[in-house]
Amino acid sequence: MPSADILRRQIEGNLAERIPSALTPAPRTLRPVAATGIRTVDELLQGGLPLGAITELVGPECSGRTSFALSFLAQMTQTENVCAWIDVSDTLDPESAAAAGVDLSRLLWVRCGVQTASQARPSTQRTFSLPEKYMVAPPTKKGLHGGGFGSHPRNEVKGLSDAVSGLLKPKVFAPRCAEPQRNERPEKESFEPSTQKIAMERRRTTALPSKPWARIEQALRTTDLLLQGGGFSAIVLDMGSIAPEHASRVPLATWFRYRAAAEQTQASILLLTQHSCAKSSVELLLRLQPGDALRDEATVFTGIEHEIEVIRRRFGQAPTNVIPLRKPSQRTTTMNWQSRTVWAGPR
Repeated sequence: MPSADILRRQIEGNLAERIPSALTPAPRTLRPVAATGIRTVDELLQGGLPLGAITELVGPECSGRTSFALSFLAQMTQTENVCAWIDVSDTLDPESAAAAGVDLSRLLWVRCGVQTASQARPSTQRTFSLPEKYMVAPPTKKGLHGGGFGSHPRNEVKGLSDAVSGLLKPKVFAPRCAEPQRNERPEKESFEPSTQKIAMERRRTTALPSKPWARIEQALRTTDLLLQGGGFSAIVLDMGSIAPEHASRVPLATWFRYRAAAEQTQASILLLTQHSCAKSSVELLLRLQPGDALRDEATVFTGIEHEIEVIRRRFGQAPTNVIPLRKPSQRTTTMNWQSRTVWAGPR
């Protein structure tokens, strides 16, 4: 009886013209990676973040998402690569980015929901000045009453009786004893609660911010243009300040389209969110936890120690046909890393 290896070769030989290597599994290709600039994280991720894929950083506020992204962009810009930062909530500080080592001349900063001075100027003119056409007297039109603007004479008597009765209203004199008295009901005055008045005044004085979904749509369109145009080695989509109920509204087809475009252009997309929203389109999912303040000095704040955890990784190890006899050791999925302040200096 022929062995399984001989049968597989015979079947593949017969189907070689139609389906080459029909029964041989396709080899798994590992993606190239780029260093993040953090030694402990690079050891945990076996080199860094994957290129040509989507990496999602999930975590609450003050968990180190921005520091991690700035460290990664610093490594990319130092190797003369062009990167982009799409800021949905306009929270990026360029001075902090430059202090982290990012070359700002190679960084495209897209601020969503920001109104420029040129866009605000026409609205100010419409509010405080009238157009010129309203300041010029209109030309005289021929019509009734010698070319005036009067309407039909039948319409001129409308409301005349009410006007005359108001003019001829008898004066109020002191009532006499024999005359009957009319009971007039006083009009009721309506009062609004103080809280409603305060809310109305706040609405008048303060300008309402733009809706989060409008800024998200602008960021998604910008990301589409950058991926279609090409030329960017890394694109950071910062949605960390957006509430999860708004970020989860992004269709999964959008992330799948970004994944296909990143594979074609070999651009690394770094998504910053509070909760995971890209699902299966993500190549690497990392969760960050709020860190603790470093106590190197008694009265000086020197940095924060963060904790990072690998939640999901599609391609984690090189393919091999060797089956170990012993159970392999569990791989470390959690690591601590530190982000130091500028004034603390290298330690």
